[in-house]
Amino acid sequence: MKRKIIRIDQEKCTGCGLCIPDCPEGALQVIDGKARLVSDLFCDGLGACIRTCPEGAISVEEREAEPYDEYVVMGNIAPQGANVIRAHLEHLKRHGQATLLDQALEYLRERNIAIDADWPGADAPPERPRCPGEQNLALPSRPGAEDDGGKRPSRLTHWPVQLHLISPDAPHYRGSDLLVAADCVAYSMADFHGDYLKGRTLVIACPKLDSDQEIYTQKLAALIDRAGIGSIKVLLMQVPCCNGLLRHVVEASGRSERKVPVTYAVVGLRGEILREGPLEEAG
Repeated sequence: MKRKIIRIDQEKCTGCGLCIPDCPEGALQVIDGKARLVSDLFCDGLGACIRTCPEGAISVEEREAEPYDEYVVMGNIAPQGANVIRAHLEHLKRHGQATLLDQALEYLRERNIAIDADWPGADAPPERPRCPGEQNLALPSRPGAEDDGGKRPSRLTHWPVQLHLISPDAPHYRGSDLLVAADCVAYSMADFHGDYLKGRTLVIACPKLDSDQEIYTQKLAALIDRAGIGSIKVLLMQVPCCNGLLRHVVEASGRSERKVPVTYAVVGLRGEILREGPLEEAG
């Protein structure tokens, strides 16, 4: 993907290392006497390191780069202690990165890392995942009749399911077959649980109304590479805006090092399957 990322002019760089403390994300190291960008993954492209370079060797450019991943960055930052965590949160807040700030706080809460009350965003609603409705839960299976005459059991095995709220590192996604469904699908399909959700993990999203959808592509790519999902099934409604969800899956698949089979189905407004097949036939 094309995005903003720092560039270091190796001719100007003296290797003084003054830029390093301004990059708690861990994207910079002094190697062989020069500051180096060691990973596109860690660089958010906001350029906090520019101000401390006395030689003017650092700038921001737009180029093809691996997508920034806040969860991976927090995995590098959290072990460095409270002061480094605070510096990173302040960095995100100063640059108006509300979504990334939410993700950083979510990472800390998921791992029961204490959050100081005066840290940026600590008291900002919504407090994720402090709301019980956003906590990762494993739902036990429920017995129920399988025929049309009885109640049908839910096939949902985990929570949350909204793509903004899920963590690609949650254990229930590891090695699973993933169902990516548009929000409206389950309301249209009477047999959604039995025909499509059974045996799969789930994420849902609305490609028309949801904001910050770049996060969707990043999380889907992380599910492929970090969670090691085995396959992806995409369920779309027949309305044109739903095609955006398939585009997120296609882009995530293209970014990922692993390749997994992707199939799709288009659902009519009354729940009928209008078209179904492998990704190559989606047009």
